[in-house]
Amino acid sequence: MNDPTYPVVCRHPANDVGRDFVVGDLHGCVDALRYLLREIGFDGSRDRLFSVGDLIDRGTDSLAAIELIDKPWFYPVLGNHEDSLIAVATGSMRRQAWYAIGGAWAETLADDHLRMLATRLARLPLVRIVGEGARRFNVLHAEFFGSDADLDAAEFTDETRSQMLWGRGLALGNADPALQRGLSPTYCGHTPMRAVRQIGSQIFIDTGAFAAEGRLTIVEAGTDERWSVKERWATSEGARELALP
Repeated sequence: MNDPTYPVVCRHPANDVGRDFVVGDLHGCVDALRYLLREIGFDGSRDRLFSVGDLIDRGTDSLAAIELIDKPWFYPVLGNHEDSLIAVATGSMRRQAWYAIGGAWAETLADDHLRMLATRLARLPLVRIVGEGARRFNVLHAEFFGSDADLDAAEFTDETRSQMLWGRGLALGNADPALQRGLSPTYCGHTPMRAVRQIGSQIFIDTGAFAAEGRLTIVEAGTDERWSVKERWATSEGARELALP
């Protein structure tokens, strides 16, 4: 699905002027994001927000979530839900199959509109690598078994790519964390957790933002700082009126 003119791995220097944050699976919960950005005092001129993907589906405003990719401070990776939209737009997945996993918000979208969205989303990398050495962290969607060097090589088989977008072995206890030897702290989502949880080198930060009892979570990279809010609470507190940076 990735256009070869766009890299599957993107590198970013360490942030020496501000803070780096990582947000869990957004799933259209943009009100919760607005609320949390205010809570953390996010400064779009200095701070950066990385995303573990799944911007769309299940939540209240997938189109607004897609618009975030044009923000200069926002750095998402591809999630399996974006990959599904692209698959529908390119004819390799049926719309009904996508609707069944949360894509029903797009039921009224014309094919041309869907293809336009797919073109934008296909630019997203599978992995973002931030900093070097002890300051390095990685961002990807689901799971990865290998080292930093394997990520750096950016040569992923179809099986590995599928695992990076859809895998749950580590989160469900069916995979050996030792397979991540040599992997820097790696923020991921995909599998909802009750709270932020580290397994091996991976830090799972999806806390089910779209669910009634779930929350959207933001963490400050390299620290134990984290913030969470329910979408309904954020909306009730007027988050929709808050301007994004």
